[in-house]
Amino acid sequence: MSTIIRPARPEDAAGIAAVQVASWRTTYSGIVPDDYLAGMNVETGTKRWIENLAAGGTLHYVAEDGSGIIGFVSGGKLREPVGEYDAELWAIYLLEGKQGSGVGRRLVETLADALLAAGYRSMIVWVLQENSSVNFYKRLGATSITGKMIVIGGVALPDLALGWEDLSKLGHG
Repeated sequence: MSTIIRPARPEDAAGIAAVQVASWRTTYSGIVPDDYLAGMNVETGTKRWIENLAAGGTLHYVAEDGSGIIGFVSGGKLREPVGEYDAELWAIYLLEGKQGSGVGRRLVETLADALLAAGYRSMIVWVLQENSSVNFYKRLGATSITGKMIVIGGVALPDLALGWEDLSKLGHG
């Protein structure tokens, strides 16, 4: 089944929310409190994604195959200063059964290309230290930059900033 990556549209909100909820539950089980994960729902997520997609100023792409939306990536201008970096991968989620297929890499490369085209030159991503995706980003060439503590569901968790100093080495460009 072929997977396409395309810009997200408002009608994708429910599919994006479904991927986000499912991915959080599989990725963060044992890291984020169970009651927080259980409280996530597609309906609330859909409303939030309708707003996100309508707001503009952010790049959103979805990965889609014959079964529907299987993943997404979002990014844009850096939200808080980190060194000399100027852009940020805000979110990337892929259904567990689709991980390891190269789709995640394609999503990151698509975002990197779009950020380059928009005039950005570098990018960071914040990722929970215990998230196995740390290794995914490092395989794509990201290096550790800094860290901080964040609170999710009432629990303080270590969050790492990983980054790419030169987006042109990450994207297709």
